Amino acid sequence: MKKFTEDYYNLLNTRYAGINLTRINNFEEFENKQIIDSIEPYKSSKTFKEILDKKKVLIDVGFGGGFPILPLAKLLPEYKFFGIETRNKKVVTVGKIATELEIENTKLIHQRIENVIIDMDTVITFKAVGKVNDFLERINTDRFVEVFFYKGPGFYELENDQLKEAKKKWEIIEETKLIIPGTDERNFIGFRNKNPIINSKHANQLVKLSSFN
Repeated sequence: MKKFTEDYYNLLNTRYAGINLTRINNFEEFENKQIIDSIEPYKSSKTFKEILDKKKVLIDVGFGGGFPILPLAKLLPEYKFFGIETRNKKVVTVGKIATELEIENTKLIHQRIENVIIDMDTVITFKAVGKVNDFLERINTDRFVEVFFYKGPGFYELENDQLKEAKKKWEIIEETKLIIPGTDERNFIGFRNKNPIINSKHANQLVKLSSFN
């Protein structure tokens, strides 16, 4: 992963520096906060690893500058990764970066998660996004899925009400604290839906994830 990290860092801070994919301009900080932070759950969370190893498909929602999707895709080249992002400029740019880093197992989609029916057995990740239940409520799926959030040290204090609401439709399957060098303690929280969920009032207008496969 070292050369991958160096090449990624150089691309973000030279050719793609004007697109605001990262504010980090220190290599060690970039390695810790973007690369190690992205892949550490696979190394430290037995639950996450077992589920991903079984399903071999992951959706990363709101991937921004490509995290955690590209580091995970690099780490696990035999698995399939979908990235869903609302900003098309970032979809296009991260797609170019993936090509330059020779990552061939990703499909990046300009779409909103609430407009997609997840009709595949998959794991879903959210990193650096808003509150948990706000995003769980946007998920439409005709099957059981596992959803994992990368969260900061104040998560339980800040989102206690969100957790209470989430537990009405979702069960918590993972609560792990991650230690990332040079960063505050990270919480990694996993959920599984109790029943298939279609939240949209316009379900017949939604696009199926499998149509992008």
